[in-house]
Amino acid sequence: MNKVIEEDIKTILASDADWEKLRGARVLVTGATGMLGSWVISVLKTLNEQREYGIAVFAVVRSRRKAISGISNIIQDVTDPIVTDAAKDGFDYVIHLASPASPKIMAEDPAGTIAANTLGTWNTLELARKSGAKGYLFLSSREVYGQPAEGQDFFTEDTYGTVDPLDPRSCYPEGKKAAETMCVCFREQYGLNAKIARLTHTFGPGMSLDDGRVQADFLRDVVNGNDIVLKSDGSSVRSYLYVADAVSAIFRILLDEPGNETGEAPVYNISDEDAAVSIRELAETMAACFPEKEIGLKFEIPEGGTKGTAPFTKGILKADRLRALGWEPAFGLEEGIRRTVAFFAPGSQD
Repeated sequence: MNKVIEEDIKTILASDADWEKLRGARVLVTGATGMLGSWVISVLKTLNEQREYGIAVFAVVRSRRKAISGISNIIQDVTDPIVTDAAKDGFDYVIHLASPASPKIMAEDPAGTIAANTLGTWNTLELARKSGAKGYLFLSSREVYGQPAEGQDFFTEDTYGTVDPLDPRSCYPEGKKAAETMCVCFREQYGLNAKIARLTHTFGPGMSLDDGRVQADFLRDVVNGNDIVLKSDGSSVRSYLYVADAVSAIFRILLDEPGNETGEAPVYNISDEDAAVSIRELAETMAACFPEKEIGLKFEIPEGGTKGTAPFTKGILKADRLRALGWEPAFGLEEGIRRTVAFFAPGSQD
């Protein structure tokens, strides 16, 4: 295992989440080859290796070529019902992370994007219901909030902005919104312990550096020692979170969310408000983290903007509800940037 990931998993497992709930459990993870999915799988495998938890780990992957070693792989698309022999035995926990997250995919395949979030969520909720699962977690997004109202800086879990449902780019946020409604319907109608995690912009080891997201583009430039290229004026403000903190939050919600006792909808923002910066400030921060590289900023703004990127200019997620569960981010923005670049540095994967 890469040293950065090994250290980060140690940090995740040092939290006081109720890990014992996973002992002997059957756990299904969709989106298992994506950045977050691969981290969740690594945490589960580490619990088995270091604490002898005996977790039966199952991963939904779309091609046999991407099958993950050391666990049971279910080779299929999440938009199809999961009816394998493993599914017949049921699962104790279902973690549904499968979803296109690349602006390139959203622009080229909006129908496939919304299908993964709607059909995929229905199929996994049905599987969890039939399994009598102890817990189900759906990974949603900051994008469900849309564009904030004038003067609105923050989103709590019960405040919303505007999303245009007739814009094909809304395939992602509208798909996530529909999936969230499915989760609360299954919770209300069937008593399924379904939970929702709304994730802010996330980066770190395991991400694709060519998926079109701004943090990926910038990090690719830094890793290669090139000037950072901005394709907008960089004024939009976002909050960023290191992947290890996002994974820690996912397990905290899955294992420690109190259920129906609070009377609140089981939805949690995953965000670090202290890591809220404009896109230009993000680029400047990345360059400042590595002064020896002498990285500058260049602006190459295409006419009509960059297709597929989120149209929202601001709206930072407040994570007070998650912090009340005991979660705190362990890594700041600068440290997360340095750790990500160290992961991608030549020779670090050897």
